[in-house]
Amino acid sequence: MHIYKLENWQHRHNYSVVNEKGEKRTRYVLALTAITMVIEIMAGIVYGSMALLADGWHMATHVAAFLITLFAYYYSRKHQDDPAHTFGTGKVNVLGGFSSAIALAVVALMMCLESLQRIFNPQEIHFNESILVAIIGLVINVASAFLLKDEHHHDHHGHHHDHNLQAAYFHVLADAVTSLLAIIALLAGKFWGWHLLDPIMGIVGAVIITHWAYGLLARTGPILLDASADDDYLELVTEIIEKDSDNRVADCHIWKISPDHYAAIVSLVTHYPKPA
Repeated sequence: MHIYKLENWQHRHNYSVVNEKGEKRTRYVLALTAITMVIEIMAGIVYGSMALLADGWHMATHVAAFLITLFAYYYSRKHQDDPAHTFGTGKVNVLGGFSSAIALAVVALMMCLESLQRIFNPQEIHFNESILVAIIGLVINVASAFLLKDEHHHDHHGHHHDHNLQAAYFHVLADAVTSLLAIIALLAGKFWGWHLLDPIMGIVGAVIITHWAYGLLARTGPILLDASADDDYLELVTEIIEKDSDNRVADCHIWKISPDHYAAIVSLVTHYPKPA
């Protein structure tokens, strides 16, 4: 009969990213964005302002992105101990970040196409209304950025990476940047007649957002696809294992099961096998 307890050799498979403060602040940002969206859409309909209406629907895309972020937090937390998830729910937040990055890329593409269309087919710009909308959008997004800023930077410099929160933060930054560029372009158009600057700034904003989206996709995509760890990491693990006795690594696979946790399958050849 074995004299060892199984509990001594067992461990939890919970690798979910728990960020209660980040989740709470994302709720605040969602509420702030949703309220602004409703007000702008209603004002656009009542006052017949296409600028207000368009910005209201643009806000709706960010509401959808924040809902993705919150759902990822909820699902990851609820199912973190579910045995159906062999390696836990560490990748759920990564999936949320990946999905939001795609949404960012779509927004950038729409901005670029609309800007190109306005370069070749200029439209009348209602400067006063448009500037007001852009200022409102900038104020809301700066407030939202400050709500998410501390959590984003603590996460970035801490011991874990929350791609889900990074995605929400980038959505807010993207909107703030587009609002700021719009204000600059609209003021230049109103006072100096530089009407072409408006669509050009739209393209500049689209390029910036695309850069952020690409960076987030590059960080989350390999984790979702179980990409192998870096060669340097594989060599380090192999070196540590082979330092012990006459061990030789015949095969080694290392991949991420969360932003900060790895899993490994290692095949060893040795004359002196040891218990696990």
